[in-house]
Amino acid sequence: MKSKISLILFFIIAQLLNSSLVSANQKPVVESFTFTPTEVDILSANTKVDIELIVSHPNGIESISTVATLTSSRNDTLTTYLTRIDSPVNSALTKVTYRGSITVPRDIFTGVYKFSVSAVKNNPSAGYQYAADIYESKIRPLIGGESGLLIRSGGDLNLNYDTFVGPTFNSNLGIAYNDPVTFNSGNSPIWKVGEFFDPGKYYELRVTSLSLGVISTTPTVCSSDGSRLEFIKEGLCNFIVSTPKTSDYAAKISNQSVSITAARIKPELIVGTISNQIAKDLPKSIEIFRVYNASDGYIIPQSITPSVCFASGFFVRILSGGTCTLHYQTRETATHTASDLYKVTFEVVRDSQTISFTPPATANLSAKTLALSATASGGGVITYQTTSTGICSITGSTLNLLKGGNCAITATQAGSATLAPISTTATVMIAGSVAPTKKTITCVNGNITKKVSGTKPKCPKGYKVKR
Repeated sequence: MKSKISLILFFIIAQLLNSSLVSANQKPVVESFTFTPTEVDILSANTKVDIELIVSHPNGIESISTVATLTSSRNDTLTTYLTRIDSPVNSALTKVTYRGSITVPRDIFTGVYKFSVSAVKNNPSAGYQYAADIYESKIRPLIGGESGLLIRSGGDLNLNYDTFVGPTFNSNLGIAYNDPVTFNSGNSPIWKVGEFFDPGKYYELRVTSLSLGVISTTPTVCSSDGSRLEFIKEGLCNFIVSTPKTSDYAAKISNQSVSITAARIKPELIVGTISNQIAKDLPKSIEIFRVYNASDGYIIPQSITPSVCFASGFFVRILSGGTCTLHYQTRETATHTASDLYKVTFEVVRDSQTISFTPPATANLSAKTLALSATASGGGVITYQTTSTGICSITGSTLNLLKGGNCAITATQAGSATLAPISTTATVMIAGSVAPTKKTITCVNGNITKKVSGTKPKCPKGYKVKR
């Protein structure tokens, strides 16, 4: 029992010591850092920005004031003091507010200005002293300007931001792409006559609200429709990839110059034929001719009828009767285009079979149904269908007689891997009529009931049908 109590006391003391250690290492906490407005236009009357910083610490805050600095990407700066609003200053306060303001001059450059704040320290009476970590938070979704003060001029921010990066075919840039699978140093256009250049494949767009454009300055060699280039003839192709200037972003351009060489060659293939095969001893393999091209070597065909056959090297594996179709085509390379698609087709002829189907020539409507029976020489299940909708219908192997007329019935055996399908059609003339069906109803008049029977029974006068 004493051992258990000692263990509990040990854990309590350890927790108290740990809590004290955490408190001893506690930095001043920034409760909030705000500025209003979050963007200004230097052509408007209001260019003053009010700043507020709130910092807390359980042992109080020592710093009487601090300095806030705004810095642009060009290293243009604006500074101001933030002073405590408690008067007189009480260093024992556990939460302190600092305020100040900056007047933005009209001759300053536009752009995004980031805040930095000098150290705010806790009261040294705690036996230690640390500075608060003051960070800007994201206040808007503008890419490249998520935080900080936006300074515009007549609505223009003119943000000098990398709206796109690349191209991938310049390995000297050393860019770490966000999508390295799509954008990598191996991703390069084919600079040959007849090819096209789509900048979106080689430049990574970082601001998706914008679009990449391309223009040619040598239109006789390479022409542009604004979104892609077409290489027309051999020579030097000069072009510009860009994103346009907007109210937020400055225009960004990438100048390129490449040599366009002769067009790629389209290979021609010589393919033979494959004689028709008999569906016997399936599955089986047959050897086929070998198609060779100097740029690709041997071309292995692809089957587009895998239920009938599939290609494996220089053999075709036949699985079932039917039409086997193989496609031959070379792959695309930097020097050769893909060849035309060559198609080779042959038949795998299945054994024929016969079917016996002789339903009665006539049937009386009063019978309502008729059993159907047929057999095929190859065995297998027989299915039945009719196109005489309204006169008859089929449920499994039962013919339903609906009304007088000629009912056409087709019996089908679907075949198999080695047997061809077969079907035959017969006609049954439905005649006669169906005897009217009598029914009985119960009629009531007060406490008196009466039953009435007939094909269309009605209650006597004064009576009504019992529900």
